[in-house]
Amino acid sequence: MNAESLDGRLLFAIPKKGRLHEKCLELLAGADIQFRRHARLDVCLVKNHPIALVFLPASDIPSFVGKGNVDLGITGHDVILESQMQKLVTEELRLGFGKCALQVQVPESGPIKSVEQLAGKRVVTSFEVLSGEYFGKLDEQLSLVNDAKTKIEYVGGSVEAACALGLADGIVDLVESGDTMRAAGLHAIATVLETEAVLIKSTNQKHPTLEPLIRLITSRIAGVIAANRYVICQYNIRRDNLQAAALITPGRRAPTISPLEDEKWVAVSAMVEKKTIADVMDRLVAIGAEDVLIFNLDNCRV
Repeated sequence: MNAESLDGRLLFAIPKKGRLHEKCLELLAGADIQFRRHARLDVCLVKNHPIALVFLPASDIPSFVGKGNVDLGITGHDVILESQMQKLVTEELRLGFGKCALQVQVPESGPIKSVEQLAGKRVVTSFEVLSGEYFGKLDEQLSLVNDAKTKIEYVGGSVEAACALGLADGIVDLVESGDTMRAAGLHAIATVLETEAVLIKSTNQKHPTLEPLIRLITSRIAGVIAANRYVICQYNIRRDNLQAAALITPGRRAPTISPLEDEKWVAVSAMVEKKTIADVMDRLVAIGAEDVLIFNLDNCRV
């Protein structure tokens, strides 16, 4: 592959490994972006669109997108802020996966119980910028100056071991399930940031002719996200209970209502958030709904 093979193609940066990689591949498949990545190659051509996928470390993607080296990218919201690229990239979509929290953590059995008690002490993290901003504001509130300020130290990995090794009084690290934190004998005392994966583009596009393709890919990805979030709920209900049923399943705009041969009954169909469906079904049955059916969505445009 050479530079000429990329001419006129939209460059789309994807995390090459880590917590976001597999989910991104599922998203691309759902959006019908077809490609074959050869082993050890970090650039591959999409078969059915003028797109080239560029596999990069998630931490590098905001910089590549912000500077216009690539046109679209997927990375973490926290990575954008840590790399200080928020003015150069635009978040097109929140993708609903890779959700975690950047939290301040201290030994559970230790004397420190609040961030105010941790301020002025040693904090180890892989997020120097976000941690520095957070404790900078806290130091100012507590009137800590010069040597009394919180000491932020950077480590590239195994942050959770810093307290046990005597390197820190507390840490700032990402928490997803909390298993690693608890295994290290730590607990969270504050949340710096809630984060998830986001689709981003450059604020100042270098290739404006690619904007229609960017909108198309964004729309497709939004459809995959919505399909993962919603299901179709379909049921039969007596007309005199229809108003109560519509309050339970209002749909995104309004439920679809169809007459049945029995004029006293109607069929109702509505999109419902997947996480609420068990409760919705129970409430529908309680007001007399029958034949309650749930259908998964493969894709949609909403």
